Amino acid sequence: MKEKEEPIRILQCVNDMHRAGLETMLMNYYRNIDRDKIQFDFLTHRPYKSDYDGEIIKLGGRVYYAPRLYPQNYPKYFKWMKEFFLEHPEYKIVHSHIDAMSYIPLLAAKKNNIPIRIAHSHSTSIDKDFKYLLKQYYRMKINKVSTHNLACGYEAGKFLFKGRKFKIISNAVDASKFYYVEKIRKLKRKELNIDDEFVVGHIGRICYPKNHKFLIDIFEEIIRIYSKSKLLIVGMGEKEEEIKEYVKSKSLEEKIKFLGSRNDVSELYQAMDVFVLPSLFEGIPLVGIEAQFSDLPCFFSDRVPKEAKFNEKTKFVSLDNSPFEWAQEIIKVKDLKRVNKRNDAIDNNYDIKNTHKVLENFYFDLYKSIMEDK
Repeated sequence: MKEKEEPIRILQCVNDMHRAGLETMLMNYYRNIDRDKIQFDFLTHRPYKSDYDGEIIKLGGRVYYAPRLYPQNYPKYFKWMKEFFLEHPEYKIVHSHIDAMSYIPLLAAKKNNIPIRIAHSHSTSIDKDFKYLLKQYYRMKINKVSTHNLACGYEAGKFLFKGRKFKIISNAVDASKFYYVEKIRKLKRKELNIDDEFVVGHIGRICYPKNHKFLIDIFEEIIRIYSKSKLLIVGMGEKEEEIKEYVKSKSLEEKIKFLGSRNDVSELYQAMDVFVLPSLFEGIPLVGIEAQFSDLPCFFSDRVPKEAKFNEKTKFVSLDNSPFEWAQEIIKVKDLKRVNKRNDAIDNNYDIKNTHKVLENFYFDLYKSIMEDK
């Protein structure tokens, strides 16, 4: 009897595998690929277990915990990576998802003769944190350590790779989970103690790029126009306490629900009446894709790439517009009816049932090229 062939193991480099956009996108692909032929393993850069770790292990993957990517840690990090690759010669393909910071794990992979090193761009700008200048420097050098470049969209690829070629891999979701169902809407609103209010929704990490203070300002204006409104904020992040204090300063605690990290996001879309994403920058927002499949009216900032839109109910609004102007536009959709878009959406590029093969075939072609070079 012929022995079963071992799958190709792809080392995915991430910060962690908590429930957020990039991480959920990776899990969408992981759940749908042929795992008898390709397996994902995850190299994280946080010293703790994350939301998806248990599922990864159940699906046959492995999770490793590398030292954090602080400059003072680099000697320790490169030593750790050298030992890691010596212990794990099965990794011929390293795929890094931490934007400009991918330079460091890909440099370590290059130093250890890993033949395929993929940089993946998920954003169109750089967060202004304490690593900002370092990230700008690494952005200029990323092409020196990557062998292949991927991006979630055209604008994200253009930003990180600066004139070099890249391939687009869509931020795809399981569309069928998000199609609108009236029964689910009623049950979820009841669970959330929402009656006939106009529900504004936002899902995303509570961090600088998502622009939560402006979101609160918009909602404050919505309340002035239509008092029977509520705002649902789903997600966690480093600015959570700051945003909660901002809500208190405006005496809006009774109108705004902070729901934290949730595993029922597909149902929460059903409970909403409109989805608002006033981001300062984005790649292709996974939550925006999910919301559109749920046939929610969506209002994205003009910093969200236009390629993210596929539903006619989606509009882009300038961040130069005042919160009142945003509110005026949003309130217009208060009585808009939603429908189940199953038939219209089935061929969409953002549906994982169609797109997982693109990434699968990309990996197969890369692995074949390695074998031919032997």
